[in-house]
Amino acid sequence: MTNDQEILEDEQKRYLSDFKLWGRLLEFIVPQWKWVLTAVGLAFIITAASLVWPRLVQLAIDKYILNNSLPLDARLNGVTWIALLFLAVIAAGFVANFFQVIALEWAGQRMMHSLRQGLFNHVIRLNLSFFSANRVGRLVTRHTNDIQNMYEMFTSVIITLFNEGVRLVGILFVLFWMDWRLSLLLALTFPVMILITLTFGKLSRQAFRKIRSHLAGINAFLQEAISGMSVVQIFLREKDVRERFSRLNGKYFEAAMYQIRVFSIFVPLIEVMSSVTLAMIIWYGGGRVLGNYMTIGVLTAFISYMRLFFQPIREFSQKYTIVQSAMTSAERIFQLLEEKDCIPQVIDPVRIDNIRGHIEFRNVVFSYETGRPVLRNISFEVEPGHTFAIIGVTGSGKTTIINLLERFYDPQQGSILLDGVDLRRLEPHWLREHFGLVMQDIFIVPGSIRENILLDRELSEAEIGRIVSLSQLESLVQRLPLGLDTTIGEGAMDLSAGQKQLLAFARVLARDPKILILDEATSNVDTETEMLIEKAIRAVMANRTSIIIAHRLSTIRRANQIVIIEQGQIVEQGTHEDLMEKAGLYHHLQMLENTISVEQEQVPYGS
Repeated sequence: MTNDQEILEDEQKRYLSDFKLWGRLLEFIVPQWKWVLTAVGLAFIITAASLVWPRLVQLAIDKYILNNSLPLDARLNGVTWIALLFLAVIAAGFVANFFQVIALEWAGQRMMHSLRQGLFNHVIRLNLSFFSANRVGRLVTRHTNDIQNMYEMFTSVIITLFNEGVRLVGILFVLFWMDWRLSLLLALTFPVMILITLTFGKLSRQAFRKIRSHLAGINAFLQEAISGMSVVQIFLREKDVRERFSRLNGKYFEAAMYQIRVFSIFVPLIEVMSSVTLAMIIWYGGGRVLGNYMTIGVLTAFISYMRLFFQPIREFSQKYTIVQSAMTSAERIFQLLEEKDCIPQVIDPVRIDNIRGHIEFRNVVFSYETGRPVLRNISFEVEPGHTFAIIGVTGSGKTTIINLLERFYDPQQGSILLDGVDLRRLEPHWLREHFGLVMQDIFIVPGSIRENILLDRELSEAEIGRIVSLSQLESLVQRLPLGLDTTIGEGAMDLSAGQKQLLAFARVLARDPKILILDEATSNVDTETEMLIEKAIRAVMANRTSIIIAHRLSTIRRANQIVIIEQGQIVEQGTHEDLMEKAGLYHHLQMLENTISVEQEQVPYGS
């Protein structure tokens, strides 16, 4: 497993401006404009309802409660009507708020559905080099945690901030209309509050970047550690893994505590500003009431509006953390969407009619990292219908040849031809339809054996039966009560390594490709299973161009052509007989394998 520092994300170094982020977000908001405009319209109704009640309180105090010139019955009647009007206003605000929430939830779900789908569609088009450099945990975080953070911002933050912003403007208008002198006292606090908010915003964004980075690091480490738990336990690495997780968890804790400290300073500062402003208004407004320049009802309403004025600011402070978290998530999502590590698309792709299966490598040079070539001037030809074997130690470049054939990568120099056409002129998806790949590690799709063989293809029962027989899966299927409909995969029946490889051969037969690639397809299996695999190999290789990569030389003796690769170069090439006569590296490897086989046969059973 990797180093702690490598797990932490380097994307902290690459930030996007808020302006650019909001521009990207608008791409997903605009398609939901009807629902968004509905929510905006309802926001004005909600704001109006919240601004009416202090005015009603003022009327009740000045016109009825303290107005001794009116009869008692008239005063009671007036207060009653104001109370009923107050309830009607509250009901209108409730109904408007209800429909606003519905509109926002609908729009938010649709936006996040579109964003998540777009993100996934982009990720599956990326080059394999991208997945080699980025861990599964952090990619999962983008599609889950980060999308959820943005959803919360859309549904519970943006419209709340809009509501509070409209209310703030409305309150300011009403306050200046009621008494501009008292309103100026309130306005004196604006510069201080703006300075506090901007400072908090900068510190908060930094804090959330650190939190998200460390959280993604934890996710990546957990995915790596849990998937490799058998290795951890076999090699007694529990203590090391525990200590590494403790370090990652500790860094996340420190980042979270820093964010809490920032927030714990900001909120009390807003409360202090609110209390200081209230004291100033009571002092100055009380003096104006005593001087008969203002009624008690107006002062009461003014204080109520003032408290309503600070409510949006409190909302801003409380929601700001969610906004910063969501903007950090948006930053990471759009960075991923801007990732350009894709195989270049063919502008005018060529389609080969009736593929013969002739493959040619011409002076191919390839490296995963600049200055470290994996293949050096590789050249060979594979005739249609022939079997071509590649031998080499680990890291010699064998699997890289397969990756280039499948066009997961393009060579930096040279060319690869299929029936005389450069692979770069062929559309990757179309190309891969004509390749059948069997690897040592077989991916099992959660589902039935039938579903794992067909992989969404439509075949008749007779064709499926023929495939099961040719791939040597028949004995396994017959032993199972549900046969082909037996569920396999995580949480269900588990297949052995050999059974998985037989299943992979069945997949190839169902696909019926023109070209077969076997990458270490007979490794790590017992002798009996290897015999079944050999039969399956002969079935899938019939009438197909076949490329075999194998450690066991016994599996490639019948190949029409064999090449030995060492340090990215072809050092020997020929048939089995030719290479044995040369008494070179192939001959040495053959003798070594024979010696090992004899020694294994001489070891007593159970020793």
